[in-house]
Amino acid sequence: MTDQRTFLIVAHTGREEVTRTLETVGRRSAAAGVTLRVLEHDTRLPSEPQDFVWNPLDPAQLRATGAQVEVVHAGPDSAFGCELVLVLGGDGTFLRAAELAYPAQVPLLGVNLGHIGFLAESEAAVIDAVMDRLIAADYDVVERMVLDVTVLDARTGLPRGGSWALNEVSVANRSHNGVLELITEVDDRPVSAFGADGLLIATPTGSTAYAFSAGGPVMWPDLEAILVVPNNAHALFARPLVTSPRSTIAVEVDAHGRPAVALCDGRRILEVPAGARLEARRADTQLRWIRLDAEPFTDRLVTKFSLPVTGWRGKRS
Repeated sequence: MTDQRTFLIVAHTGREEVTRTLETVGRRSAAAGVTLRVLEHDTRLPSEPQDFVWNPLDPAQLRATGAQVEVVHAGPDSAFGCELVLVLGGDGTFLRAAELAYPAQVPLLGVNLGHIGFLAESEAAVIDAVMDRLIAADYDVVERMVLDVTVLDARTGLPRGGSWALNEVSVANRSHNGVLELITEVDDRPVSAFGADGLLIATPTGSTAYAFSAGGPVMWPDLEAILVVPNNAHALFARPLVTSPRSTIAVEVDAHGRPAVALCDGRRILEVPAGARLEARRADTQLRWIRLDAEPFTDRLVTKFSLPVTGWRGKRS
């Protein structure tokens, strides 16, 4: 940590609650001498299409609170030199911010201003307490598994593209017409061939996201494993698989079938032509994640999904 402390702020603006939260962040940062970094108003991340609509926060809004504000271009080096990335929004905003934090290995903290906000560590209602902890540097940093994703050319076997995923990589039908014919493989051995809408390869963090909606199990975030979930498969054996974190998962697209597309965290797109092969394995570098408390994951699961626990009595002494 340098003498000059800087927090990168990534916020989903346009809502009154966000405006109030930003005012608190600015005011508290100004009092503590923390510089706030924000993204330029007219820049997008490389993963975002040209017609992507994003309402970045106005630096003047933060400067009005007395905060020192610096503006940077949106890109893989946006978070370099920052102590942390503070995310104000829902899970989509968090995943966008992760694209900035991951290359710089800067830890993230999510404050939920969305709906479920499963990736958020805290809620906007307690932003003053959150700022107390951040300003005092009173927080822990843990690591979350990230997948390294590579697409290999059908003819040469050489890489034709690659990316990474915090939640999941989703292999889907490129044309959205008909069935995608896939063959799955674990550690260089074939497992099953089937037609499907697609297939998901997820981390424990992503097990509560798209993979969960597709019928996969919930995995506790401190578990190290890779989850494979066929999406609407037409096969007798196409159940979710939980593999070793040291496994390499491969998906081959039928050379005589339809082309596919791979979406990493629903943001970064890789083309997977017919006959190509996608491989996913645990990345050497993990995402750094700020924890403010030791709330059990079970409690978070019950709260976020509003699970029924009425009648629970607990363990008797």
